[in-house]
Amino acid sequence: MDCFSSCCMQGMVPYLPELMPHLIQCLCDKKALVRSIACWTLSRYAHWVVSQPPDAHLKPLMTELLKRILDGNKRVQEAACSAFATLEEEACTELVPYLSFILDTLVFAFGKYQHKNLLILYDAIGTLADSVGHHLNQPEYIQKLMPPLIAKWNELKDEDKDLFPLLECLSSVATALQSGFLPYCEPVYQRCVTLVQKTLAQAMMYSQQPDQYEAPDKDFMIVALDLLSGLAEGLGAHVDTLVARSNIMTLLFQCMQDTMPEVRQSSFALLGDLTKACFLHVKPCIAEFMPILGTNLNPEFISVCNNATWAIGEVCMQMGVEMQPYVAMVLNQLVEIINRPNTPKTLLENTAITIGRLGYVCPQEVAPLLPQFIRPWCTSLRNIRDNEEKDSAFRGICMMIGVNPGGVVQDFIFFCDAVASWVNPKDDLRDMFYKILHGFKEQVGDENWQQFSEQFPPLLKERLAACYGV
Repeated sequence: MDCFSSCCMQGMVPYLPELMPHLIQCLCDKKALVRSIACWTLSRYAHWVVSQPPDAHLKPLMTELLKRILDGNKRVQEAACSAFATLEEEACTELVPYLSFILDTLVFAFGKYQHKNLLILYDAIGTLADSVGHHLNQPEYIQKLMPPLIAKWNELKDEDKDLFPLLECLSSVATALQSGFLPYCEPVYQRCVTLVQKTLAQAMMYSQQPDQYEAPDKDFMIVALDLLSGLAEGLGAHVDTLVARSNIMTLLFQCMQDTMPEVRQSSFALLGDLTKACFLHVKPCIAEFMPILGTNLNPEFISVCNNATWAIGEVCMQMGVEMQPYVAMVLNQLVEIINRPNTPKTLLENTAITIGRLGYVCPQEVAPLLPQFIRPWCTSLRNIRDNEEKDSAFRGICMMIGVNPGGVVQDFIFFCDAVASWVNPKDDLRDMFYKILHGFKEQVGDENWQQFSEQFPPLLKERLAACYGV
């Protein structure tokens, strides 16, 4: 959002209920310029529109914008498509009741649009899939949407840059459709592997004979890796047979060592997704992959580092105790990153989760370092929602405290605060928290505990008393 929305928006709110119908009316103006500007203006108020009852403004706005997507004028088509993508992002699942109607329009636009606007249409379809997620997985919707997408897919040559937005769009669609994408996955998967293979081969030839060959456009490889990630995430275990019949692991080994950071970033994301979906095929490569992951824990390249960190955490959860030989390759870098000033929030959270997961599978190896990371660990995870990743990380920290209780004594208040950040921990995790809190209280004695808990902010004191009786 630009500064208009944040500063002026509040001042506009009282007038919007009257203004909206007038602006929506402008979408039908006989001047194309007015229609296209009305699209843009209305998109600035998408957030407000979605906050009102749907029949009030969302429905009429959506109905008129969809008509404008099929406008005779190219500039209006473009403005309407962009505005609709913005509306989708704000409305998310509010759009579910209208999916059939929306898809009819977007699919009709496929036959109507010329080259440039097709690219914006792909974006609108991808954003729709991101916004409604699994609600798109209905036979009726798949029947409408997939044939035109696959027709375009078959039309475009491997060298055609128009593949980029189509691949991005399909990645969102595959993730949303989950098992609904199964009938289409094989040719899509094969082509992505081919795109990666071709790009790597061309890069190899270029590096050996730069005067004879052109440098490849590595974007082909990046979008193909991202679509493979979308397939792995959407299809889960169903991707197993596709991976088994391809050389993707060999290609991934090369991509993870590419000189271009964006290629490495996408490779590590795919590695993490394949680890979750079909670890059987990843496991034989772990000995080769782990040192590469370790060298990429370099916060100069934030996104590369972030994805490498996340992938290591996913590998931990699959490897279990067999992770032991690899802990030393990554632990010191992770501890260094979590203590760095000005590290972005997402990277801090991912680093904390991965340290927790390493400690979960190899507590003996990680626990001695507790005093070096426990404080930033607790502060970076206290603000994230309860979820599976947070669950495994906290189990790890509890196991490490079991091995090295002295390692948290200095910073125990931070641990208390992090425990209190849980809304609904699973019963056995709640028991782990209970034992640690009560163990600490018994260790120091009632009087010292009294003094210690005096430092707690009132809210923390209340929560711990209510949930854990300390």
